[in-house]
Amino acid sequence: MVRKRVAVLGSTGSIGRQALDVLSRWPDRFEVVALTCHSNTDGFARQLAQVKPRWAVAGSDDHYNRLQSLTAKHDNQPHWLLGEAGLETLCGVADIDIVIVGIVGYAGLKPTLKALQTGKRVLTANKETFVVAGHLVAPYLSQIVPLDSEHSAIFQCLQSCWSADNEVKTIYITASGGPFWNTPLEQLREVTVEAALNHPTWQMGPKVTIDSATMMNKGFECIEASVLFNMPLSRIEPVIHPQSIVHSAVAFKDGALLAQMGQPDMRVPIQYGLSYPTRWALDEDNQEQVHLDLTRLSQLTFYPADDNRFPCLRLAKWAGEEGGGLPVVLNAADEVAVELFLAHQLPFTAIAPLIEQVMCNFPAHDYPSPSLETIMEIDAWARRQALSLARQLGGTLPVQAADFAHQPVAPYAGVAHSGGF
Repeated sequence: MVRKRVAVLGSTGSIGRQALDVLSRWPDRFEVVALTCHSNTDGFARQLAQVKPRWAVAGSDDHYNRLQSLTAKHDNQPHWLLGEAGLETLCGVADIDIVIVGIVGYAGLKPTLKALQTGKRVLTANKETFVVAGHLVAPYLSQIVPLDSEHSAIFQCLQSCWSADNEVKTIYITASGGPFWNTPLEQLREVTVEAALNHPTWQMGPKVTIDSATMMNKGFECIEASVLFNMPLSRIEPVIHPQSIVHSAVAFKDGALLAQMGQPDMRVPIQYGLSYPTRWALDEDNQEQVHLDLTRLSQLTFYPADDNRFPCLRLAKWAGEEGGGLPVVLNAADEVAVELFLAHQLPFTAIAPLIEQVMCNFPAHDYPSPSLETIMEIDAWARRQALSLARQLGGTLPVQAADFAHQPVAPYAGVAHSGGF
């Protein structure tokens, strides 16, 4: 059997580590030939010693120098690449068959596009690529297998139909609701970083965990599902499901509803992505870990997602329906807001208002189908505006978009305007 050659982008992150765990179970089917890391040099050095890839990408010169020191005594040294350019170069390498994208955020966009453009099969958990550049990804959907548990679930449910557009009534994307789905609204003003990072179900990185607490993550997933499955947002509905057993469901026009269920374990959708279109049996020990015993399920509950409690859902719907450059602004402002919150520089209840005000200052109708270059320009503008608004407010504790609207903001004016960027 000829082994498939795999690159794991973001190998020290949550998805990357679990992907390597799954790949290690199938050494006769896969060879991990490339690993990449942004900043976790100690963890990356350990992975390099164990996996011995041909290629490695470090996040910066400083990280590379640190890694050179940590791996000086390793027997096999990889071919090194650096930074964003290194990621793109790696994804264009001919002797890679599968690229697993475990990178979080906007940073996953360019390497994903490069992998798709050079014919790779892409297994991705990077929802931001679909949010900011769905129209650029759409021509390559046949090469993509989603790894997020929700989109893997929808993908599996849709295997039973010939035409999703004609046969599907509603796609239900489930959400645990995060740590605050039933917290009294007045208490959200006091939310700490530590409380927001305490997700009730999943173990994830800090950015995704905060996005889960605000439900921006679910808004992103609705946009991603719209792109992946060519379905209007009006037919995609997020629902709160605290048990996280039903990962998503599809209601068909004939009255049937198919749901994909399983333990909340990312290794299951990762293995499905690697084995698709077949399914490979796990050994008995691993089967026992992920087996779902229906007789032990006491209840499965579902609740509507409340836009008043989770305003980020409303913002994501607005951006997704408007399209063009507005989803780029949504994502960029969210990345800045979450970073500020994690640094204790922005209250939890100010995340959505900050994002909303940046979106309000963007003329979305002027950019219906932005190129990659324009996406990059819009992203940079939105980040600057989000930082500027947050700094102008100083130590105040805003909870309404109007608090941000009182601050002077330079509207986005495009690349031709000398003050636009």
